[in-house]
Amino acid sequence: MPRAATSALLVSALMLVASTAAAQLFSAKQGAIVYGHHHLYVTSIPDDKKFFIDALGGKSVKVGTSTAEVVEFPNVFIFFTPQPPTGGTKGTTVEHISFGVQNLHRVVEKIKTSGFKMITLSEVAPGPKVKNDIAVLDGNLSVAYALAPDDLIVEFVEQKRQARPIMLHGLYFENPQNAEMQAWYVKIFGAQPQSKGILPSATLPGVVFYFAHSDTPVAPTRGRAIDHIGFEVQNLAEFCKNLEAQGIKLDSPYRPAPAFNTYTAHFTDPWGTNIELVEGMASLP
Repeated sequence: MPRAATSALLVSALMLVASTAAAQLFSAKQGAIVYGHHHLYVTSIPDDKKFFIDALGGKSVKVGTSTAEVVEFPNVFIFFTPQPPTGGTKGTTVEHISFGVQNLHRVVEKIKTSGFKMITLSEVAPGPKVKNDIAVLDGNLSVAYALAPDDLIVEFVEQKRQARPIMLHGLYFENPQNAEMQAWYVKIFGAQPQSKGILPSATLPGVVFYFAHSDTPVAPTRGRAIDHIGFEVQNLAEFCKNLEAQGIKLDSPYRPAPAFNTYTAHFTDPWGTNIELVEGMASLP
């Protein structure tokens, strides 16, 4: 469903959450649990590199001894698995990802000249003026939407005061039980609930989670363009024990991931969002 008129109204109240940056996953110093990575299933890694590196300015990195393809932006890693997804992000529990950018016009032009499609007009609700693929919302907030390879929806929010040209801004969840979803992420990850604006939201250091209501059931993320999302957790072994004590079953147990020099575990939220927990990512690559 169109979302700019709802999600972006809340952005203006939360713009300072991720307004400064020093290094990759700098926010790990600000909390025991922070957001860490997006993990994408992709048909063509070169196509995704063209989008995330050539068009957006991400940096290709090697992590540990792994051969995995990884791109980093301030406060988020993007991992690629070379496997065609079963579908894009629309209609899943994680409907799109969001970046903050200093100069939205420049980013939009770079995306278009790189051969990718802007979809702002189809993604904003009726009302906001859209010019040159940029929507101007209440409070003069400017947003735009692009379609990355494999129908991955990417939002861009202009935040002129942020310290880097582009950095993680947020994740946009969608579900018929959006208020319950917000409460769950607050309880499980210690996110701070926000009540300003139209959408329920919650924050962790360096990221905003938006929880939109869907009138229809949504699909789980597993196998889709965003296969799973990832959190960096201090003392992960204890965190996993606490999850199990609450009746949450781990899809894969706490274990070392030697190729990445990290520890990891997986579980699924009640609505089908595939989640990876990692300890050690803050020091990568």
